[in-house]
Amino acid sequence: MTRAQIALPPKLIPVFQGRSRYRCAWGGRGSAKTRSFAMMSAIDGYRLGRAGISGNILCAREHLVNLDESSMEEVKGAIRAVPWLEAYYEIGEKYIRSRDGRIRYLFTGLRHNLSGVKSKARILRCWVDEAETVADPAWQVLLPTMRDQGQGWETEIWITWNPEREDSATNQRFRINPPTSWKGVELNYHDNPWFPEALESERLDDQRLRPDTYDHVWNGSYLEITEAQVFHGRFSQEEFEPSEDWNGPYHGLDFGYSQDPTAAVQCYTHGNVLYVRREAGKKKLDLDDTVPYLAREIPQITMHTVRCDSARPESIAYLQKHGMPRAVGVKKGQGSVQDGIEFMKSFDRIVVHPDCPETYREFRLHSYKIDRLSGDVLPVMLDSFNHWIDSIRYALEPLMRAKSRPRLRSL
Repeated sequence: MTRAQIALPPKLIPVFQGRSRYRCAWGGRGSAKTRSFAMMSAIDGYRLGRAGISGNILCAREHLVNLDESSMEEVKGAIRAVPWLEAYYEIGEKYIRSRDGRIRYLFTGLRHNLSGVKSKARILRCWVDEAETVADPAWQVLLPTMRDQGQGWETEIWITWNPEREDSATNQRFRINPPTSWKGVELNYHDNPWFPEALESERLDDQRLRPDTYDHVWNGSYLEITEAQVFHGRFSQEEFEPSEDWNGPYHGLDFGYSQDPTAAVQCYTHGNVLYVRREAGKKKLDLDDTVPYLAREIPQITMHTVRCDSARPESIAYLQKHGMPRAVGVKKGQGSVQDGIEFMKSFDRIVVHPDCPETYREFRLHSYKIDRLSGDVLPVMLDSFNHWIDSIRYALEPLMRAKSRPRLRSL
């Protein structure tokens, strides 16, 4: 096996050289860190398996409801890109394992499955991807369970993430105050020799249109909280469970297109607080698969009214006939987006449950345009990071109409 056979960004090569318990990479989009770690997991599995060592490669994320949300496709793509890896591994629709039976991939979520992680034996490599949101209690449980058992192999823990907050548990543990036996590096798009032209076009658009989030998305900088945030100071992420005296649930659905996810939410109100309890979202979701997917991700959604983007009446009609009979389109018109946003901002607080990471991310990233020359925040919302926010607007549409409806005076 020679280095020429393995395509890694040069800056990442030292991270995988020599012995180390922790191997880390952080940075922005397009850096190839996810594909590189997927590739190296397969290479390490090959090396260990050929040495006669048997065990599991655990790929974890904070939130993982099904395999579509895991790193499985990245691992499959990495394996298929190298002939001798493809010859060693057997790839199925829902599994990856070596043909000699020694190495098997496992995929799990940490938030709701920590006890299950503790019970998984013979973990050779544990790779936590998209690790920014992994909380400290999860690390406290996970790390001690990842240890060798004196059988000729050493368990390694690999972590990749795009940093949002300097004080996040992941950033503090593996970047600011790294442990012993640690190797790590910051990796961004300009460190990727194979950065694709399609992403370059997106990067330039973001640089021109979204200067407030550009450095975070592409350069791995911390996400600054600025006045440009549409919901600046109005939202938080907290655990909660709805009570019987709450209003709701209200459900909204924003249809996806080729590059945008189909996004759905379940939310409640209580007092003057808006609560977002569940979310579902997936890119390239076929209409035939939409109802089963939503029913799995948001229990009982098919029993409730689901308010949808009225720009797709044919899709709404299809859902009505295939398991979501109470799907309806919302009325849209000039100023409806701004009106919906202002209605959401009229709540004293917006509380997003940790089970809804994409919704919380949009509240952090949905922004007003910033003038390129003056730096002034303009009264124009950028059409980005708003798929789940749009679905919330749809869900709350009858509440907004009721609030704006003039009251009749008593005679």
